[in-house]
Amino acid sequence: MNAEYRGIDFEDRMSTVDFRLSERAHISVDAAVCRSCTAQVCVHACPAKLFVPTSDGGILFNYEQCFECGTCYEVCDAEGAITWTYPDGGHGVVFRQG
Repeated sequence: MNAEYRGIDFEDRMSTVDFRLSERAHISVDAAVCRSCTAQVCVHACPAKLFVPTSDGGILFNYEQCFECGTCYEVCDAEGAITWTYPDGGHGVVFRQG
C-alpha cells in the first residue's frame, strides 16, 4: 500500500474521486460464462468491490464506480466472461486534488 494512504480510511479516499458515467458500460460480464466459473476471482480481486456473487452461482456487476484498473479482466481466466474497454472520452473515474 502506498504510504500516503496509510491511516486514511476507504471512505475518505473515495471522497476524492468522481465518476462521470457514460451511457455505454465500458465493462460487460457474460452471466452465463460467470455462472459456470467456480473460482470467481474477480469478486476478490476488484479493488472497488464491484463484483458480487449471487446465490445461484452468478455474478452481479456494476461499472458505475470502476477505477478502470482492468484487474477483473486480467485475473479472469474464463474466456469471454469479461469484456473490458476504456470508458468513452470525458467519462470514467476522475481524481480530484485539493
